[in-house]
Amino acid sequence: MVKFLLYVILVFFVARAVWRLFEGVVTGVLDGGRDASADRRRVKAGVKMTRDPVCGTYVVPDRAVTTTRGGRTIYFCSEKCRSEYRQPS
Repeated sequence: MVKFLLYVILVFFVARAVWRLFEGVVTGVLDGGRDASADRRRVKAGVKMTRDPVCGTYVVPDRAVTTTRGGRTIYFCSEKCRSEYRQPS
């Protein structure tokens, strides 16, 4: 009984793999060999990150802790880095 169950599971996975292979071939033929890099160009551009001046960690400006100095916004990864930056050296 256990052998039969293992055989059924094996057949299922082999059939699924063959089906996915077949599906991929059909999709490739129907797309007419369309350039895959064209799909990558349609992907939305990433978010520009900025570097924390204290520890060097890159942070997303929307989620960063900030301070302003000389009319310029400076971004930090944490309150600790911001307070370190504010302390006179």
